Amino acid sequence: MKTYLTTIKYLQEYLLWISVAVFLLIMPSAMVFLPDLMDWGNLKIFLFNLSLGAVTFVMAIRPLADLFRGVKFIRPLVILRKCFGVLSASIIFGFFLSKVIASGGTYFSEILKPEYWSWEKYKILAHLGDITAFMLLITSNNFSKNILGKWWKRIQKLAYVYFYSGALYEYLVFGQNMALWAVILVSILVLVAFIKNRKENNL
Repeated sequence: MKTYLTTIKYLQEYLLWISVAVFLLIMPSAMVFLPDLMDWGNLKIFLFNLSLGAVTFVMAIRPLADLFRGVKFIRPLVILRKCFGVLSASIIFGFFLSKVIASGGTYFSEILKPEYWSWEKYKILAHLGDITAFMLLITSNNFSKNILGKWWKRIQKLAYVYFYSGALYEYLVFGQNMALWAVILVSILVLVAFIKNRKENNL
């Protein structure tokens, strides 16, 4: 168990650094200035799937830990919610930053237009993912936790908006059935864990 916990600790640290360095610092500029180095179409789908897989883990692991409290190896995995959440949000916000860089900053003006938030091609789902990814990223640290106090947990609940908007966008736009199954799985786990915890608290 000691080795298991140590592995989790190092995995969290490495994933946090990799997420910030690769997806927030390198990827946005690479997508704009080095577009021919990679097949961006296939890479985009892969990164969306990676982001979805990471946030699905984040949303599923706590209810799983609540439902299977007797399984010792599950509870320590809850610690990884932070790094997997940062990984997922960094990928999505990295795409947003690439659009900002490509537009020379004028992309921000688009946010104020009604069309930006329209249901055409499910744009609103994509942009909800962008905004909530940013808010989750900037508050995923102890400094924000101390400053925000009770509001920190409330902001972190935006993870539900982030997950469902992102998963539904990937399913509706890219036709990824994995995204639909992720929505179903997480919804069932959260609901069952909520019912179980409520019953236990009322005993």
